[in-house]
Amino acid sequence: MTAINLNSTQQLGSRTFKVDHATGPASLLKPHKMGNLLWKPMFTMGMMGVGVSVILAAVRTGLVGDADPADAATIEQLRQFTTGALFLGFTGIFAAISFAIARILGVFRVGGSELQADVGTDVQTLKMPTTAKAFIALMMMGMMAVAFGSISNIVAGLSFSEAADLVDSQQWYVFSAGLRRIGVALYLGGITLGLVTILGVIRFQAIRIRQLG
Repeated sequence: MTAINLNSTQQLGSRTFKVDHATGPASLLKPHKMGNLLWKPMFTMGMMGVGVSVILAAVRTGLVGDADPADAATIEQLRQFTTGALFLGFTGIFAAISFAIARILGVFRVGGSELQADVGTDVQTLKMPTTAKAFIALMMMGMMAVAFGSISNIVAGLSFSEAADLVDSQQWYVFSAGLRRIGVALYLGGITLGLVTILGVIRFQAIRIRQLG
């Protein structure tokens, strides 16, 4: 893509967009390339985490059903491990959704620019919107918060393995739950902004295509 003007504000219909101008089709940006590369591995890892958590939950359910007081420490350990594995799985799934959104945005960017190039007109691509930048930032913060909370569950399960540690383990569980919830909220906020960005790109390209017609 040969850039002509990287700081243009273009009036399309009744709306104003910040665009890049070029003489040929646009190339993928780094977030788009990461989306293409990582969405499948992250989804696979996420499903594996959820699967492991289901197995651990089944084992814990069996111990709870036996109602043996001697198993109290093991039951608490399994609660920590189950929650840690589950939310590590959610981390992967949320990341896969986020990377898939980036991939979709990349498809729109390249496909729209190729259409304009085929028509033989000035190729205009939408500059990265503020919503897209916020989407990336929230996704990264959400991933770190959920992952840290999940890892803290696993660490707690390994550290508090005796009946005398039950209170400490429960306190740590509450702390990690707060981190996980903050992370999930950040992730969902980021995904929402990613979808808003897709709508903005579709609106821009629809107006641009009508101009070409």
